[in-house]
Amino acid sequence: MIRSMTGFGTAETRLDDGRVLRVEIRTVNHRHLSVSARLPRGWEHLEAATIAQLRERLARGRVSLSVSCETADREDPGVPDLDMERVRRHVESLRTAGEELAVQGPLDLAALAALPGVWRREKPHDNLPDEDGLLVSLAAALDEVVTMREGEGARLEEEIRAALAVIVAQLEAVETRAPARLVRERDRLRERVGALAGAVEVDEDRLAREIAYLAEKWDIAEEIVRLRSHVTFFLEQLGDGGTPPERNTASGVVESSRPAMTSAPVGKRLGFVVQEMNREANTLGSKANDAGISKSAVAVKEELERIREQLENVE
Repeated sequence: MIRSMTGFGTAETRLDDGRVLRVEIRTVNHRHLSVSARLPRGWEHLEAATIAQLRERLARGRVSLSVSCETADREDPGVPDLDMERVRRHVESLRTAGEELAVQGPLDLAALAALPGVWRREKPHDNLPDEDGLLVSLAAALDEVVTMREGEGARLEEEIRAALAVIVAQLEAVETRAPARLVRERDRLRERVGALAGAVEVDEDRLAREIAYLAEKWDIAEEIVRLRSHVTFFLEQLGDGGTPPERNTASGVVESSRPAMTSAPVGKRLGFVVQEMNREANTLGSKANDAGISKSAVAVKEELERIREQLENVE
């Protein structure tokens, strides 16, 4: 089974002191694994542990991790506390400034209450990090991400299998048409030589040599063998052990005779294989010298382009 690089997961954990820890993970496609983590103030030292846990579960993709830790009761934050030490420092600074600048004036409660930073709502434990709670929530959110990526990967795999089945069908059509084009060319050469030579008998040996030369020039057996080999490799990476796909022409769904197995990330590897398959398809088209074979070569390239687009989001 292949996995997509698109995923989303969240998890919440209530800590022992009543705070609620929330972890949110979003992933999109990317050539490599790129992690962006945003943790609460005071939790920065836990970033390395969180990224390490992410790397254990995700191999590719752009990952955005957001962690927040708040009190459970948001509607009633309670009465804020007055920071008396900060008030005293403000008062001392104002009195000193008044003496040096010869400015007089009373300091009443309203003026003190308006001083910046004298009220605090945070409790002493508000910013205390909880590594165990963070890693537990992170693991739960990762489970959701992986489940979503696997579900999306199953849809991508179905489309890839359908495209592979079309490629196999087109290769079979090419193999069927390939011998007939040599027969047609032999007959065409005989007719042209006969028309030019008039009553002179056609040299069959020379004609046979010309046909042999064309057969070597137009030989597409190697290209077909390589394309079939790449299809087999594709299926092995999907977990079929190289079992050829079977196409249900009524529904368009490709079914395999063996169940898919969970495997390591293969998106990059399969992307390289598609590049090689495109080269073989181009060579196949250049050697075709037959409208039907050229049409099949174009169809193979169209399916390879569909596969390439799907692989851009495969882990």
